Amino acid sequence: MSIKVLVVDDSALIREVLTRMLTRDGDINVVGTATDPIDAREKIKALNPDVVTLDIEMPNMNGLQFLDRLMRLRPTPVVMVSTLTKKGASETLLALELGAVDFVAKPSAEAEGGIEAFGANLRDKIRAAAKSDVRGRSAGRAEAPKIAVKTAAAPAGALIAIGASTGGVEAIRAVLADMPADCPPIVIAQHMPPGFTNRFAARLDEICGLKVVEAEDRMPLLPGHAYVARGDYHLRVERTSGQLKARLTQDEPESGHRPSVDVLFESVARTVGPLAVGAILTGMGRDGARGLKLMRDAGAYTVGQNQASALVYGMPRVAFEEGAVVEQAPVEAIAARLAHALVRLKSAA
Repeated sequence: MSIKVLVVDDSALIREVLTRMLTRDGDINVVGTATDPIDAREKIKALNPDVVTLDIEMPNMNGLQFLDRLMRLRPTPVVMVSTLTKKGASETLLALELGAVDFVAKPSAEAEGGIEAFGANLRDKIRAAAKSDVRGRSAGRAEAPKIAVKTAAAPAGALIAIGASTGGVEAIRAVLADMPADCPPIVIAQHMPPGFTNRFAARLDEICGLKVVEAEDRMPLLPGHAYVARGDYHLRVERTSGQLKARLTQDEPESGHRPSVDVLFESVARTVGPLAVGAILTGMGRDGARGLKLMRDAGAYTVGQNQASALVYGMPRVAFEEGAVVEQAPVEAIAARLAHALVRLKSAA
């Protein structure tokens, strides 16, 4: 069965380009296009698409307003097609908070290779969106119990590592928002392109009690702080002069990604070992499973997001099947699981 897509954009050129890109491999069928949200509303009812691509700036109704209404009234997987600007990044992150599955940045007019890479990326995002559970997530938000986390007392040198992909913006927010201010450093690899990770870190910093920043090379990792891997850079953890620090490199992509969750987790297993705790969250593919298994083998506590709460149960599923996680838990409980594991480490020390 091919994936049915509705393309929503006020530009005739963009609608044509997206249609051509999406239908290239034969497993995606563009069943219709819409020029604005009013047009889109009627076509969603008539065509019942599996996935909608949505622009933000459109006439008659802003794409964000339309997305908010759509997710409340008829939850449908949506992939945002975003502009690579500071304003575009902020609006895209808001769209993910409102319920969009993922986003792609519109390609620049330069290299043909850029257009081809954009098309491949877009098709992958559509395939992931088609497998996502937006209806389950919408229902789960209202029912999710909050689990209070008062402390994350941990021995010196402890570290928390988190990896995610599709759906990770909201999952990471949920975990960080529940982490206490006394937690050890947190390092995060979220699949996200350049130009968006800085705004993502800033947004997390606005809504979490922790200090959240985009990681910089050789930056010391401090308690009460969280560090987001920069787009198009691998993030590793190293220890120099007894101090844990971030290392950023542009080595070849691992598991098809840069930043790669595997790269981060492998460095944590090697550098921090049993003093680490790790979580693998929602995402398509298998990035992170190998690295998380190395963390568990090194004595770290590891948790995977469970299927019921994961927007895309891909990365957590592979990690679970390969024996990389000690246990699975709903995203609302992961901060508590990590904090309790740290307290046990402190007691054992």
